[in-house]
Amino acid sequence: MKSKPYLIDLPKIRDNRGNLSVIEQMKDAPFAIARTYWIYDVPGGVERRGHGYRRNEEIIVALSGSFDLTLTDGTHHMHYTLNRSYYGLYVPAGWWRALDNFSTNSVALVLASTPYAPHDYFYSPDGSDTPDLSDDTQAPARPSQPPSGLTLQAGRVCLPKVAFHEGSITAINNLCELPFATRRVFYTYDIPGGVSRGAHCHKHCHQLLVAVCGSFSVLLDDGSRRQVFTLSRPWEGLLVPAGIWSQEIDFSSGSVCLALASDLYDAGDYISDYQDYTAYVGQRKEALR
Repeated sequence: MKSKPYLIDLPKIRDNRGNLSVIEQMKDAPFAIARTYWIYDVPGGVERRGHGYRRNEEIIVALSGSFDLTLTDGTHHMHYTLNRSYYGLYVPAGWWRALDNFSTNSVALVLASTPYAPHDYFYSPDGSDTPDLSDDTQAPARPSQPPSGLTLQAGRVCLPKVAFHEGSITAINNLCELPFATRRVFYTYDIPGGVSRGAHCHKHCHQLLVAVCGSFSVLLDDGSRRQVFTLSRPWEGLLVPAGIWSQEIDFSSGSVCLALASDLYDAGDYISDYQDYTAYVGQRKEALR
């Protein structure tokens, strides 16, 4: 029996400095994350061309603003309005869906179970234009390691941007645009202007930070040198490798900070005291001697 779309009540961690929601693969998402993309710069009221997938599953979230989704599997028809950052809509494979009625400055986040594969798409609501996928060799491959040239160096990353009259898309396929696979996605929102967040280091987890709405700056500290990067474009990210102290500062009102993380949440991976961090850096340097 084909599964149906359903709403997911995502974790919402309340904080006076802004709220945080998280989606972990095989937990909040019922699949392993292979691709993450976000849709932005959509003119208010625009309808985007609908499509479905034969194999791909999705979770769709309104990171900012609101939009409607119309879905059908050829027999059943469903309609949802997404307007809260702590709700996600799960869309199984085989369902055609269309996004429309975007409010101004909306941002849609989509987590996908497969890498991008043009042959997996169908565009007719009744599936009449569906390609023949009986040959499993057409299934999209999951890379096992990043291509040469991608390194875990802290710094700004220019991400792919595909612009259409109905909005822009930035997409990250695991181990293609980034040197790690995304296993967890989280985002902070409802952030009062001017506050600071973060102020910790991860021992093992790598992250990419993106200002999908508004702007903020990030202080990076490796124990010897400090740098400040300002993020203000949805197609630019900041790579924060494990072992680097980071703090987000100077948020503009209405900002949304999106983070793609290489590991699932592990409280033991955090160092939240700066003195402990400097001791950790010293221990690592000693170990390398």
